[in-house]
Amino acid sequence: MWITPHTWQLIDLALSEDLLAGDATTDAIFTDADRTSGELLAKSPLVLCGAQIFDAVMHRVDPRIEVRWAASEGQRVAPGTIMASMSGPTTSILKAERTALNFLQRLSGIATATRCYAEALEGTGTTIVDTRKTLPGWRALDKMAVVVGGGRNHRFNLGSGVMIKDNHIAAAGSITAAVERVRAQIAHTLKIEVEVTSLAELDEAIAAGADIILLDNMTTAQMAACVDRNKALAVGRPALLEASGGITLERLAELAAAGVDLISSGALTHSVTAADISLNLKAGA
Repeated sequence: MWITPHTWQLIDLALSEDLLAGDATTDAIFTDADRTSGELLAKSPLVLCGAQIFDAVMHRVDPRIEVRWAASEGQRVAPGTIMASMSGPTTSILKAERTALNFLQRLSGIATATRCYAEALEGTGTTIVDTRKTLPGWRALDKMAVVVGGGRNHRFNLGSGVMIKDNHIAAAGSITAAVERVRAQIAHTLKIEVEVTSLAELDEAIAAGADIILLDNMTTAQMAACVDRNKALAVGRPALLEASGGITLERLAELAAAGVDLISSGALTHSVTAADISLNLKAGA
């Protein structure tokens, strides 16, 4: 699941920028005959994510490195927990260390943040989803970390779903015109989502037959009104309603109580705090 051709490209790119000129420090101190062992230590509360990527980086540098995990993917880990142990050539582990940790810390940070959001919504019927605000090149990994944390994915790219936003609407002239043009062109398997900022726009999106309606930067009271209007105006099954803009952990409970189906947050991936994890080595294997 984690290791794809694209993942290998990311790993090779990361290793090449770190090892382009070799490792002046490590190569001056150690030879290939030197061996070491070490432990991965959690220094902050986290949800472990990206163990396979960590292993892949280590093995890309040297297949002789052995990593033994004591924690499992998606597990909550307390500070002070030894998550894994490893052994192998000292030079190889030192050369792979920073790149392997960069992957593990970012992905665990995303999973940890997502878990907090998902737990805040447990039992409400509202789901936390991500956005396309991911690190360039890392989208598949970032989004997989969201799933490990208990969230769900929004569209992966511009071709995986229709999202009619404010600029589409402005250029097309209206929500109705934009939806009609899209419906005439896209495959029947794609759903149509429309971004709205007012009750009037919500009414137009419902009348146009939008499958999903994104409530952009509205107050909680405005969103609650949209939920009621959606139920009243819908013919058959109401459109799914997604809250977006100004989403914080503290707002989740009131947004869920307002009745929205989905809450999307770019903060899960675009401003994530990396998990604090260290690799501590000792002499000898």
